[in-house]
Amino acid sequence: MILVTGATGHIGNVLVRKLLDRGEETRALVWRGEDASSIQGLDVETVEGDVLEPESLKSAFQDVDRVFHLAGLISILPGQNPLVWRINVEGTRNVLAQARRSGVKRLVYTSSIHAISRATHGVVIDEALPFDPDNPYGEYDRSKAMASLEVQKAAREGLDAVIVCPTGVIGPGDYRHSEMGEVIHDAAVGRVMYYVEGAYDFVDVRDVCDGLILAEEKGRPGESYILSGHKISVRHLLDRVKRVTGKTFKRIKIPFGLAELAANVTPFYYRLTKSKPRFTSYSLEVLRSNSDISHAKATRELGYRPRSLQETIADTVKWFLEPRAVPVVV
Repeated sequence: MILVTGATGHIGNVLVRKLLDRGEETRALVWRGEDASSIQGLDVETVEGDVLEPESLKSAFQDVDRVFHLAGLISILPGQNPLVWRINVEGTRNVLAQARRSGVKRLVYTSSIHAISRATHGVVIDEALPFDPDNPYGEYDRSKAMASLEVQKAAREGLDAVIVCPTGVIGPGDYRHSEMGEVIHDAAVGRVMYYVEGAYDFVDVRDVCDGLILAEEKGRPGESYILSGHKISVRHLLDRVKRVTGKTFKRIKIPFGLAELAANVTPFYYRLTKSKPRFTSYSLEVLRSNSDISHAKATRELGYRPRSLQETIADTVKWFLEPRAVPVVV
């Protein structure tokens, strides 16, 4: 039996589909009251629970021998966020403790490229760089770094655990419209697009899930593996969406300095309206950061090979435009 925490999220629901297609008996841990429509109708056992409530994890871990721990909270807003820290760090500690008690044979933890220490331009980012719990750029980064260190500690103490670090995840199955998913969707339907110059490494969610399965099968205990894709600028990403749809949409480039000024006030707007943030000091920093990221270790040790970005964008646009008719392609 395989347990997937965070099974209703973007990576989670695609991973569940892949596991089921492989004939794996799969159980999904679903947060109480969470929208589980992304896995509705699938032949997967669901168990309600909360990573912050250790007692609720007992039934989820019963008869489980492998765990994919994806449950976490993402935030690109500045400042401290106690809930992000609790879910990402304390929740991971609780999952690790229950995995040890239940005799789990292998745990694969989904961390983030942002958990790794920032590197200056000209330096290739790979697994030789440490996890940085003192990262100054955001609470999410610090929490994922600390959680990754907790997994490494558990591995040293005997738990068979592996860490994967995806870059910016895009692709089909984005039921909740991630930040970049929203950008691709809005461009695909012809909305006015405001953007800033910058680039990042984006990876297909299906390739991330393949990498997770490969890490479970072949990863060395205690090791981490970067699952990156391809570096692309925001402008060129929008160009590729336009090429797929054949539609024109208005693009307005915002000077970076103006975007930085706006980023000082937009967090208040996002919190007030409870809307999904797009321009924040964090997101702007990411677009200007070094995104020369290597997946050589994952390719060498796991056989990980990401598909072309053009295929990813084309499939993502298709999925967004026909969300009811087009299934997740795995």
